[in-house]
Amino acid sequence: MTNPNPEIVTPDAFDAAAEESREEQAPRLSYGFARAHDVVLLDYGTKAVLGARAPLGGHALLEARRVLRRPLRVDSLDGADFDRLLSERYSLEGMAGDDLASGEGDHDLDSLIDDIPQSADLLDSADDAPIIRLINGLIAQAVRRRASDIHIAPFEPALLISFRIDGILHEALRLPPRLAPRLISRIKVMARLDITEKRIPLDGRVSLSLGGKSIDVRVSTLPSRHGERVVMRLLDKDQAHFHLDALGMSRRALADLQQALAQPNGIILVTGPTGSGKTTTLYAGLSQLNDGSRNILTIEDPVEYALMGWGKHR
Repeated sequence: MTNPNPEIVTPDAFDAAAEESREEQAPRLSYGFARAHDVVLLDYGTKAVLGARAPLGGHALLEARRVLRRPLRVDSLDGADFDRLLSERYSLEGMAGDDLASGEGDHDLDSLIDDIPQSADLLDSADDAPIIRLINGLIAQAVRRRASDIHIAPFEPALLISFRIDGILHEALRLPPRLAPRLISRIKVMARLDITEKRIPLDGRVSLSLGGKSIDVRVSTLPSRHGERVVMRLLDKDQAHFHLDALGMSRRALADLQQALAQPNGIILVTGPTGSGKTTTLYAGLSQLNDGSRNILTIEDPVEYALMGWGKHR
């Protein structure tokens, strides 16, 4: 029987539906495999198209064919294109808001460490999930403890992870030093940093969601004797609108600051060690001035918060 009201499907709609279905069904090459063999999945249809920086060995081809369950075609990529595609494919994988919202608590970090494969070369591991869960757990724990920064420092005997709380570093975790390359590389991929560049400092950022909160993570790396050190600055977007009277100042200090802010010109210097509240104090003061009657322009490097009514320049 003929349908009297057939639905018209355009070629574009068919192609889009086919592409969406194809992406949903595409198996996943782990980040560890992609990084170890310098290969990324470019397309997944009747054939699986791989992009490779260098010719693939026989073992890698067999493993890719086993995982992808398709005939393979391998296209050559130069180094810059490969690094860009690798970052695009894996930058936010495993860091979705739902994952962080159910992030591991303080008591679960040790079990997360135990889940990480004990292979001699961690980049050969086909499973990235344990390292992703560990990063999720670290960020979730740091936010719960109201830490401003996560410090990751490799040393010869251990990989030391610390939280900066109220300006003071507190040791949170010690990991085997063998985990440093993979953990730091995964964080750099999140922040869209060049994972092959380890000789110069790098800066990047990534936005995450945790239990309904929007968190900006600013990532900075610095080469050191035992490998790259990483600092992750946690910026809670929901707490960007502080009021001066909520900062815990004495009445005299608060009155002096408000009087200075009321002046039509001048300069206010806020000094102190890392994590002491300099940025919070300045943002609270500027928030008080942001009543629509002034044109506010800040010069920041880097820009930490994007707020309505403020112009920002880096």
